[in-house]
Amino acid sequence: MRLLRRLGLRARVTLATTVVAAAGLAVAGVLMVVALERALLGALDDTAHGHGRDIAALVESDQVTNPLPSFGAAVAQVVDAQGRVRASTPGGDRLTPIVTEDDLDALRAGEAVNLDGGRLGMPGQLRVVGEPAGPPGDPQTVVVAVPLTEHQRSVQFAAIGVVGGGAGLTAALGLLSWVVIGRALRPVDELRAGADIITGGGGEQRLPVPSGDDELTRLAVTLNDMLGRLDAASERQRAFVADAAHELRSPITALQTELEVALHHPEAADPSETAQDALAEVTRMARLVDDLLVLAHLDDPRPVRQAEVVDLHELVDDVVGAIPEPRAGLVVDAPEPARTTAHRDSLRRVLRNLVDNAVRHARQQVTVTVRAETGTVTVAVADDGPGVPEADRERIFERFTRLDDARGRDAGGTGLGLAIAREIVHAHGGTLTVDDAAPGARFVVRLPAADSTEPYGGGPGPSV
Repeated sequence: MRLLRRLGLRARVTLATTVVAAAGLAVAGVLMVVALERALLGALDDTAHGHGRDIAALVESDQVTNPLPSFGAAVAQVVDAQGRVRASTPGGDRLTPIVTEDDLDALRAGEAVNLDGGRLGMPGQLRVVGEPAGPPGDPQTVVVAVPLTEHQRSVQFAAIGVVGGGAGLTAALGLLSWVVIGRALRPVDELRAGADIITGGGGEQRLPVPSGDDELTRLAVTLNDMLGRLDAASERQRAFVADAAHELRSPITALQTELEVALHHPEAADPSETAQDALAEVTRMARLVDDLLVLAHLDDPRPVRQAEVVDLHELVDDVVGAIPEPRAGLVVDAPEPARTTAHRDSLRRVLRNLVDNAVRHARQQVTVTVRAETGTVTVAVADDGPGVPEADRERIFERFTRLDDARGRDAGGTGLGLAIAREIVHAHGGTLTVDDAAPGARFVVRLPAADSTEPYGGGPGPSV
């Protein structure tokens, strides 16, 4: 076993194939030789019985001569019930039976026995059979012995041929297996070499795809798809880190400037105003860091599943009531309960992000509509602001994306609110889309109703 572990896959498979083939050929060869031996021995017995029946016919017709007519190399005797030899071929003993009394009883019972040819001065062994003869009052037995030399020589030649042919066939099969397995494993080695040169630094590095349409080709295609997804994820991660660093640099730079002015020109700085400005920048950084932590939690493949039935009507009332002095009017249209199974705080964050976004862009009014439909609950947040161009209605859900009219520092957004909202909604098995409110934008959240199929395989989305 230790030696097998040191062999390569190609050698192990070839060895296993050769051993199995050799074992199969050996079994088949043994069976063939045994079958041939029995067939030849049966044919020899039939020939001897034929000679015995011819002599028995002479006995029956009382035409027996002594010596008996010869049948080639066969030796025949006619033996009576008392074990006396009545007649014999020229090569046989005319006084003593060629077999013992026990063997003679076996012959009378229809069996065949083997006899050492030395008793008759012949090389090798003899095959002896018996045929009944004579009238009932004088039963006799015709004993016929034929040489086994040719039979044994034929079986020996057959065994040699089987061994030689089996060995040659096994060697040829082993060589063929080595070549075929080597060609079959060549794409695997190419995949390994291709994987060895991939540095993980991004780009379009891919594994070579073998020709054909087999399992290795599909494996290479799947691995290349996986590399593409990894490259895309790595690119998103790099962009995310760069965007996060850029977003954090602005408040840090502003805070550093405020503090340097206060330190170097204390006479020109109002301590109260400096503290307020510094607090505003720190609050901005804290909000950004909090959003980053939420996104990191959403990216965790092990979600925390804390489910409860949430009434979106009540949750919307709580979110709207918690907004201090909104710059636009807030109207809630929720005529009936709309329940879903979710994490309450996660949905609260979604609604707060959507309402804050609508208030920030509205001119005069924001309308929040809650509806319960068959198997679905819907929350729509509409404002009468400038709206979202159709070309940007998917881009605004990307991280750190803000349209041109929302890029100012005073807008109050980090560019993460809508991305967080959509990922939370998706984690709960729902959808978040935006369409035209004519005028303004209308963000629509659709979630499974509490009595419909549960997302996430029976559990809610992650708590954030």
